[in-house]
Amino acid sequence: MAQPAGDLARPGPADILKLLAPYPGRAAMATRIALICALTAFVTSAYGTPEAAISAYVVFFLNRPDRVLSVVLGSALLVLVTVLIGVVMVVAMFALDDPMWRVACIAGLSFGLLFVTSASKLRPVGAIIAMIVGFALDELGSVPFGEVATRALLYVWLMVAIPVGVSIGVNLLIAPSPRKLAGRALAKRLRLAAQSLSEPGVTAGALSECLHEGDAEIGTWLKLSVVDGSSVRDDVGPLRQAVSSTLAILVAANLAASEPSGRLPASFAAPIAETLENMARMLDAGGYPVDIELKLPSMTELTPLARLVVEDLRDAITRFAVVEAQTDVEGESKVESGARTEARTQAQVEGKTTPPPAAKRGGFFLPDAFTNPDHVRYALKTTAAAMFCYLLYSQINWPGIHTCFITVYMVSLGTTAETVEKMTLRIAGCLVGAVLGTAAIVFATPVLTSVAGLIALVLIGAWLSAWVAFGSPRIAYAGFQIALVFFMCVLQGAAPGYDLTVARDRTIGILIANVVVYLVFTRVWPVTVAARVDAGLAALRQQWVRLAALPDAVTRRAQAASAMAQCGALEQDIALMHYEPSWVRPEAQWIAERRSALAKLDALEGPMFLLAERRPGDAAIEGWLKRVVGGLAVSAVESDVSAGAMGATGVQGAGGTVVTALPAGQDPDLPEAAANDDTRTALLLLGDARLTQLEHAASNDAAKELTAHASA
Repeated sequence: MAQPAGDLARPGPADILKLLAPYPGRAAMATRIALICALTAFVTSAYGTPEAAISAYVVFFLNRPDRVLSVVLGSALLVLVTVLIGVVMVVAMFALDDPMWRVACIAGLSFGLLFVTSASKLRPVGAIIAMIVGFALDELGSVPFGEVATRALLYVWLMVAIPVGVSIGVNLLIAPSPRKLAGRALAKRLRLAAQSLSEPGVTAGALSECLHEGDAEIGTWLKLSVVDGSSVRDDVGPLRQAVSSTLAILVAANLAASEPSGRLPASFAAPIAETLENMARMLDAGGYPVDIELKLPSMTELTPLARLVVEDLRDAITRFAVVEAQTDVEGESKVESGARTEARTQAQVEGKTTPPPAAKRGGFFLPDAFTNPDHVRYALKTTAAAMFCYLLYSQINWPGIHTCFITVYMVSLGTTAETVEKMTLRIAGCLVGAVLGTAAIVFATPVLTSVAGLIALVLIGAWLSAWVAFGSPRIAYAGFQIALVFFMCVLQGAAPGYDLTVARDRTIGILIANVVVYLVFTRVWPVTVAARVDAGLAALRQQWVRLAALPDAVTRRAQAASAMAQCGALEQDIALMHYEPSWVRPEAQWIAERRSALAKLDALEGPMFLLAERRPGDAAIEGWLKRVVGGLAVSAVESDVSAGAMGATGVQGAGGTVVTALPAGQDPDLPEAAANDDTRTALLLLGDARLTQLEHAASNDAAKELTAHASA
């Protein structure tokens, strides 16, 4: 099982070294980013455009692992910035000569863009756009007449256009295709499953982390592979089936690695591991395996759990890319949907209840865009912090710290915990970047004799920053900040710069912005992640109830992968809470209850998935889910899904209604053959044992805490 959620966001020195360890594709990504930054620095030096450091830094926001998304994102950002520069030109006609109007326009445009950032799908780049618009208006305020103002706007456009153009060119030449990345990801998962069969104790944690990553990114790559021509349409169906089969392989391997009774003897583990390794090599080569043969000994001597593992692995491997009758991972076919509607109507006539349908996808704006006040508050808080920094360096006439205005947009996030976490990482990255930048100015810059030397220096610094930024999300923001500060120190103009004052001022500006954002986001309308956790728990349980009843294997597995990824995201949210100040963070008991519920859901993922694979709609799954949330507030979680009960029986306990699964042989809803199924019995016993173990652990922790309070 995964480590406790509360420990996920507290990396120690050993954890940091592990997060910095190489993995397939990391060096290639860092090299590509470094090359684009170096070429951007070369172009800005050749043409003498100002703010070369910002141009190099924008590269980090333009690139993704695959070439299609990188090109599309860069092109879209360039079009958007071009439109916004036109808006700025119109605004400047009325506000250029009046400082008060200029400040008002900066604040108004910042608020509008930040609101759209928070309330729509523009979130990944919205803050960058708001920063560019504000910076453009600020630059216009320092020009003496209109012609220079026009040239200043051109330079602001070039500040984005140069890295976009370089990024598109480099990505088209050397970036990997989406098909290659999808094959590489599937091969990595198959190799991990193969390794777990021979080294179960070593790979158990890695398997859990892999399951919590989900399949969304791989699915996106498969769609994009058709767009760029790296896959033909006839291959998409088998590859989607391969993604579905890989999930089943990972779940079965995880069960074998985490349960001693599920371990496979060498006579089974060796041929299965060898087959998985051969399949991984085919995926790495750009193809996918078909007509797979797997010869295994008789399973009569295996335990029920081990036999279940072998059966699942054999079926998933031999039918790895065999397209099933229904393979639409986005939703159900019209025929199936109609049948489901008819069944739901019949159930309502008979007085039964069914799980609620899945929510429809929204458009550009989020469903709560115009009803949730947090979107307006986020825009107001970020704008207020940015305007304070703008007025600070303007009034004290210290333009060298103008980076405080820029940094506010980079640091602010929707919740207090995320903002403080990002600020912590950025301060650490700021200090590291300042040390590297100052060392480069003192020791490297004096020996540079040409622009080529400066480009080499940028290449090295960008590569180190990208290695951190495009690794684990837990330290990624530190890499972004290292890049920003390093570029601010080294790229002082069209030629190598030696002024340590520039590095000092820009670093001070970044630190000022972090302090201002911290004070604003922790004191003014602080937003805790608690509401998101409760809503996520309710949605997660609904998702398991729905997928447990799906008869189609591919759709069910896609939903299961999404549910596992959601569980991992909720664990991260719980872990983020230790960044919240005491007056924002929920009570310790509240956190402990949610952490316990997530630990139980994590422990039940394997048994629920395997049970749903064999018997869709099994009553034991709903029983487990009710038992998980039995101690939580009904209004937060239980009320949203009470209508989804599937026939389990319950007993009243101190913490609420605790529903337990009926043992095999006593379930009136299943035929006699199903009741005698020893694999189902083994799964029921496994799920109950895991829940009981976690409940006892939670009770012991509560007793220790009560004793500590009493002795105090």
